[in-house]
Amino acid sequence: MSTPTLDDVLAKGVRGQRVFVRADLNVPLVDGRVGDDTRIRAALGTLRKLLSGGARVVLASHLGRPKGSPDPALSLRPVAERLAELLGRAVGFCEATIGPVAEAAVAALGDGELVLLENVRFEAGETKNDPELARRLAQLADVFVNDAFGTSHRAHASTAGIAAHVPRVAAGDLLRSELEHLAEIRSPVRPLLCLLGGAKVSDKLAVLEALTPHTDVLCIGGAMAYTFLRALGQPTGTSMVEEDRIEDARRVIAAAERFGRRLLLPTDHVVAERFAGDAPSKVVTLIPDGFMALDIGPETAARYAEEAHQAKTLFWNGPMGVFEMEAFAKGTEAVANAVAESAANSIVGGGDSLSAVNKLGVGDRIGHLSTGGGASLEFVQGLALPGVTALEKTAMESSR
Repeated sequence: MSTPTLDDVLAKGVRGQRVFVRADLNVPLVDGRVGDDTRIRAALGTLRKLLSGGARVVLASHLGRPKGSPDPALSLRPVAERLAELLGRAVGFCEATIGPVAEAAVAALGDGELVLLENVRFEAGETKNDPELARRLAQLADVFVNDAFGTSHRAHASTAGIAAHVPRVAAGDLLRSELEHLAEIRSPVRPLLCLLGGAKVSDKLAVLEALTPHTDVLCIGGAMAYTFLRALGQPTGTSMVEEDRIEDARRVIAAAERFGRRLLLPTDHVVAERFAGDAPSKVVTLIPDGFMALDIGPETAARYAEEAHQAKTLFWNGPMGVFEMEAFAKGTEAVANAVAESAANSIVGGGDSLSAVNKLGVGDRIGHLSTGGGASLEFVQGLALPGVTALEKTAMESSR
């Protein structure tokens, strides 16, 4: 099935139409203000197209995890204020998500105007994909546009459920771009290099199992590398190891051997006796008793960087060490620079990986910066994203 696009909707006209846009505006708030507006900026393209076309835009998003009830600390009002600054125009804010207050706010919209509804997760039925909530959200829409790639791997009322109740649906420009770029990992120009980091094998096991037969080279960093090294019988000191995932790690290693893929693990490590940014550290090839590995070492970083330079297609998700602590950020920074320097078609996803890229100012040298960590991992595995399949199903039914 093909996913209907925003351009398809615009071609038929949206002037005077209520266009319900589900975006991912889940941004960090610092002292009641937006701390990082990356995700807001990512939504601007779709919003500007719709507003220029005369649509009456009803914008919805979640923020944090309020557990189905209002939480003033997770209100989207600061997001509305920042969005107005970025758009250079007024942005209405509605303190409700559904019901008479929301209906009145939407009814008051003129052509080319926008209102942001309050946090959809203040509604208990959102994460349960409650059919009644989906229906009530749909009452605010003539057209539904899903531009929330970061949450499209979840079947929620505002991402999947609503699509069944609105006859005209489309993927926003951000969602379409994500799908197109990530599809290149499924059908890559080879060699394909996958750099995977992060804390837990359990968090990345499914993608490890899916990518291992498919990739040419798999480089593993972060704390999860030490579960793999333990599986190979190497000393790991007090490094984080998931004892219950050692057999899983062995299975991934065996799969790499069976399919003739190269699986690379750290050969040197930055270690310390305690988990602290000011802890004295040193570089070792074998981790001593009483020490924990908190970053890949310079030899490993150089090896991973060389793989990045040789790749034609490259996917990076997850830090190589405890990136939040400056003393243990060098491995992640080295990988970020190598990915930026590589001539490969590069795709970077995951919050910490994007933070590294942004911190170093190399984002404009990356082929694609994915806004959805979990969604991107599920998509490259070949899994269906409920928020996308809902669009495709509605579009197919509407065309009959």
